[in-house]
Amino acid sequence: MSLPNKKLFYSIVAPLAPALVPILLASLWTSASLIAENSSSDNDAQVKQQENLLVQAKTTQPARDALTSPRIDASSAEKNTTMATVSAVPRATPSQNVTINLINRLVQRGVLTQSDADELIKQAENDAATARATAAKEQTRVVHEDDLSPPPSPFAEPSPLPDTMSSNVAMEPPPPAENKSSDNDDAVNVSYVPDVVKEQLREEIKEEVMEQAREENWANPRMFPTWVLAFKPFADIRVRYEGDFYPSGNDNTGAFPNFNTINTGSPFDASKTSPVRPPELDVDQDRERPRIRVRFGALMDLDEGFTIGVRIATGETDTPVSPNQSLGVANNVQGSDFSKYAIWLDRAFIRYELGGKPSEDFIAQVGRFDNPFFTNSGIMWYDDLAFDGLALSGKYKVAEGITPFATAGIFPVFDTDYNFSTTRPDKFPSEDKWLYGGQAGVSLRFNDDFSAKIAGAFFDFYNIEGKLSDPFVPLTSSDQGDTDDSRPAFAQNGNTYFPIRHILKTADNDFGTIDQFQYYGLATPFRVANFSGNLDYAHFDPVHLTLFGEWIDNVAFDWNDINAIAVNNRVINNPNPKPTNIGHFAGGNTGWIVGLKAGHATLEKRWDWNVGVNYRYVESDATVDGFVDSDFAGNLAGTNLKGYTIFGALALTKNTSFFVRWMSADSIGGPPVRNDILQFDFNARF
Repeated sequence: MSLPNKKLFYSIVAPLAPALVPILLASLWTSASLIAENSSSDNDAQVKQQENLLVQAKTTQPARDALTSPRIDASSAEKNTTMATVSAVPRATPSQNVTINLINRLVQRGVLTQSDADELIKQAENDAATARATAAKEQTRVVHEDDLSPPPSPFAEPSPLPDTMSSNVAMEPPPPAENKSSDNDDAVNVSYVPDVVKEQLREEIKEEVMEQAREENWANPRMFPTWVLAFKPFADIRVRYEGDFYPSGNDNTGAFPNFNTINTGSPFDASKTSPVRPPELDVDQDRERPRIRVRFGALMDLDEGFTIGVRIATGETDTPVSPNQSLGVANNVQGSDFSKYAIWLDRAFIRYELGGKPSEDFIAQVGRFDNPFFTNSGIMWYDDLAFDGLALSGKYKVAEGITPFATAGIFPVFDTDYNFSTTRPDKFPSEDKWLYGGQAGVSLRFNDDFSAKIAGAFFDFYNIEGKLSDPFVPLTSSDQGDTDDSRPAFAQNGNTYFPIRHILKTADNDFGTIDQFQYYGLATPFRVANFSGNLDYAHFDPVHLTLFGEWIDNVAFDWNDINAIAVNNRVINNPNPKPTNIGHFAGGNTGWIVGLKAGHATLEKRWDWNVGVNYRYVESDATVDGFVDSDFAGNLAGTNLKGYTIFGALALTKNTSFFVRWMSADSIGGPPVRNDILQFDFNARF
């Protein structure tokens, strides 16, 4: 072969066009869809057949975009190369050109329209003509081999012309290229590709196509489409044994009225002549309870940073702090005797995230979501508590080992009933309650062994305290005062209360001796400063040693104001909570906890473990008792408590674990009471 002919071959045949990759991928997708309709026993064989068919189509593809593709090894492409012309036939008739047949098949299967197919063929023909013209111009710089070197040995490999000689020889243009497609508008010039090149391309194309197929999950007809992977369900079940034990010496003379029961039902008649006692908390009888907690939800990725989340959970009532369901419990909400249990909407939110990196991230979420604030314990926020409202969180690494973060939010705590008061034609003003919160902190990494996280926060519980009503005379328990909605809609125990109804003494109530229908509101506003921090030692990673603590202070607390109106948390017992027969106020406004934890930070595989111990001291009005840890002290959970907790956990498998905890609590102010709790948990998650 003469040198000009070899150079012409390099220019036209050596590169192969990648233009048909999208068509090949579309064909593979269509084939995979058809395979999915067949029986599962033939799926694997049919997928393999489709892969081979696509590879064969690619290797025989005309070199329509030859000059735009990377060049392949010239020594392989020069051997035994010939040129051939394949004439396309009308689309309805099978052709010897695999590409034409492939396009027609795509039309038949509905992947392409007929107009799109005709346009693709026409563009391919134009590209081929352009390639031939460009190759012809390139040949003007090639010299005849006979003028530069002796005839090659019949056994020698052809050698390319050295670049240094191209400027010293005369150029002879090649003969005009024959246009064999002039007689037929459908004719397409293609190149014959040697087997060795076909095999190389077959493997490259197969890997490329299958890689994309695996990423998009359409290589295997038994797999779900891509959108299904954006839907991420999760669930967990906890089965618990709990024993509540009350040592001797607790005051069981009526010193612990259940204000939550009073405020969530009909008002209590606090008159001296009333034969009815207020509802009381158990402080002397041990109880054992089998309990379960079931949660099921899903996250749905909406792309471009947006996510929606939903979760449902169990719970004996709609209380914000406990999804526990006691098995066989008998109360006024759910019965025993294998009755069904209630399911509640526990989470429902829309979230936008920008960044998504450990060093920089921004999250905005609205709806009902997890606690967005950094916390180390449950002395202010229970770990299962959901926040309703809007929260913005962000962090940004400013230097090596220093990452500041901040969170702010606004949360509706109580929204007044639209028709309040329901028993009056003229309505009362709203008593809406809000929580405004902000927190700023920093994550620090000193070296590979030591890291820390500290934060300060301020929470304003707007309008959450009780308000004294305008004077009126309730004649029945259904009569309403204008500040009735200032009482807590939910509470645990520990906060200080006062009567919120200003009831006049008239002949209608025998001058205050009967019909004193009363509700009780919080005796102090709550504006709480909060400081949290931990120090982590990771020298034995994944086993860590962590020291943590938290401190809270209700800066709106005024002892004198509370002492003038409080009906509980006094040094003298008050069986019927009346504002007579009282001693001085014994509550306070601060709280703290300190603890040590050792082991794996999270239980991720079999035999992961952790143990820990902590001690807390939380005075009566350090924070709102309705949102704190509901496990510590059990039936008496809330504030006005001190005591310790010891716990340990062990992973049995990746998704199952065992947990044990002992808690011992004592009251701080007011009548003495003590409670011990033992919990055994078996957890399973999905």
